[in-house]
Amino acid sequence: MIDPTSRYARLESKTLLSKDGKEVAYVARRFLPQAEELQILAEVNVEQSDRLDLIAARIVGNPLMFWQICDANNAMDPFALVDEPNKKLKVPVPKI
Repeated sequence: MIDPTSRYARLESKTLLSKDGKEVAYVARRFLPQAEELQILAEVNVEQSDRLDLIAARIVGNPLMFWQICDANNAMDPFALVDEPNKKLKVPVPKI
């Protein structure tokens, strides 16, 4: 079961029949949204020792929405977003 706040929650569940006849369940591929098309709620400066979950909790009230910050900043490496203090991050309007 996938948590409703997960980036995979809205994806279609699929099945595959393996060579040995077993049915294997999986979640369809997730395509990253275009950051330019996301509505931005706020821009924040990364603080010393900040983490994306802390930023998400502080701005949108839910630390599990950190992945939406990654999407809004075209980030493939979440840790790179908070590796430098004073870096500006876009925080999108949360979509659940």
